[in-house]
Amino acid sequence: MVKHQPLQVYEKQLCLSCLTGIYGCRWKRYQRSHDSTTKWECLWTLVLVVTFSLLLVWSYFWWEAHNDYNEFNWFLYNRSGEWSDGTVPILATTAAGFTYIALLMILALGHIAVGQQLNLHWLHKIGVTAALLTTIIGVISINQMWGEEWDIVPISLQATGPFLHIGAVAAITALAWLVAGQVARAEKTSFQLGLLLVYLSALLALYLAPLTITSPCLMDPSSLKPPPAITGHQGAPMLAPENTLMSFHKALQQRVAGLETDVTVSLDGVPFLMRDRTLRRTTDVSTVFPDRQFDDASLFNWTDLQGLNAGRWFLKDDPFWTVPSLTPRDIAWARNQTVSSLEQVLRLATRSNVSILFNLRRPPPGHPCRHTWINDTLETVLQSRIRQEQVMWTPEWDRDIVRQVARDLQQTSIEKQPVKDLRQKGIVRLKLRYNQASAQEIREFLEANVTLTLSGVNDPWLFSVLWCSGVPSVSSDTPQILRKVPYPVWLMSPDEYNMVWIATDLISFAIVIGIFVFQNYHMIRWRLSGMRRYNPEQIMLSAAVRRSSREVNIMKEKLIFSEVSNGVSGVDELSMFAENGYDGYTNEGIAH
Repeated sequence: MVKHQPLQVYEKQLCLSCLTGIYGCRWKRYQRSHDSTTKWECLWTLVLVVTFSLLLVWSYFWWEAHNDYNEFNWFLYNRSGEWSDGTVPILATTAAGFTYIALLMILALGHIAVGQQLNLHWLHKIGVTAALLTTIIGVISINQMWGEEWDIVPISLQATGPFLHIGAVAAITALAWLVAGQVARAEKTSFQLGLLLVYLSALLALYLAPLTITSPCLMDPSSLKPPPAITGHQGAPMLAPENTLMSFHKALQQRVAGLETDVTVSLDGVPFLMRDRTLRRTTDVSTVFPDRQFDDASLFNWTDLQGLNAGRWFLKDDPFWTVPSLTPRDIAWARNQTVSSLEQVLRLATRSNVSILFNLRRPPPGHPCRHTWINDTLETVLQSRIRQEQVMWTPEWDRDIVRQVARDLQQTSIEKQPVKDLRQKGIVRLKLRYNQASAQEIREFLEANVTLTLSGVNDPWLFSVLWCSGVPSVSSDTPQILRKVPYPVWLMSPDEYNMVWIATDLISFAIVIGIFVFQNYHMIRWRLSGMRRYNPEQIMLSAAVRRSSREVNIMKEKLIFSEVSNGVSGVDELSMFAENGYDGYTNEGIAH
């Protein structure tokens, strides 16, 4: 008996070396292995897929949350007391992590496509684990601190759903090449059927996904209403320091329909504009009154407030990354801004003939105006000589008394209430955050003649969705951006979308069928023609033109051994050799 060493396959392929080198750190001349991937490595592949999926959702969340970046930073400031752009480190780490995991996913799919063992290097395993744990911690933290922001995901799907569907169909169609190759190479019928069942189930689910997609932008374009009126929240805070006269002038230059601001009452009863509880973020109080910088803003009298600068912080912190785009004149203007009073803004609204909505904060306990804050504010409104119809009155406190004194004020609620309760209270306007009113509720409010204003609308995609929903008014930090949206980002009739949907599915299905037929053509022809006298290796060698050299060498070796075996015991003995692992890719000898 003479032992022959099985054929060893060594290949010099740059792409293959990069594939196995980057993924598993195997850079030397590589001996291909026909062994299956170990269960441990299969588990790590599953972890990689889960990490990629989670990071994909996390990245999508932060992409859509761009609408609320300023709200997130303001929220962090209220918790820490220090102003910083907290989105920068989150976006940087998310982009780096997603790029890294996506690269590993591509390499893993490449290994599967060429029939290589999956052998993730231990450094990559540490990286995948770190990315997974970091993302999970991030999701949990956001859920605890900023849980209401998850509402933006279903709203954003109304704008991106049709496009995500097309992208997902394209991705799963591309995977057909990989799945068909695995089916063609698989030796077990049960594995082939299981893989086909999973793939076709996912394909069918994606094909039918549009049945669950709803969007107000799927409508007859002729029924589109005029664009929502835009209210400048805190003026135009991207172009000037918030709640200053410069900011409101900039908003009026964008032809807004109204102004929105935040009002508190000073120690001597003067209503003034301030969003924060303290003056630290938006004034130089830490320099002028260092011992009082943590005091409530309402504990300062109006004389002290007038002595504070309310613009230099904007040039220093650049909260929206817009200061470099300002002209020298605007920079000088911003540098000299002071704290504004409610009366100043009311007079500006009177001259410009725009409406004004303000959120009034009650002074803290012990404040001299704790019980007269409503009267002090109402008196300021009446003395400004603004038309009462221009003022949207939001405080719930003493609303009945206010209605008796000023009957023409637009009674506005900032709390979501049933239409019946709104009518009983004489409320004609409702101001809510954009995630607090569904499309059905928007229709109900409009049918009840309740004017609805949705706040926090900053990105064109959200503005477009609300435009299609028929919302009459929105409040925004970015009026200069929304004013440049002449038409919804996308709008199509249901019939047009059905045509796009069906065409996408049919094209995808045709490509998938073509891929499977091309990948399995020779096996299909053999099965249909009844050519049972040929070995599988002989049949598959006819497809060598489109197969990797590894597969060709495997087939050649099997064919050589099958020819030798035919003179001894026939194909059955060759099958016995294969079942015992002698497939030409182990380091064991074959006895003859």
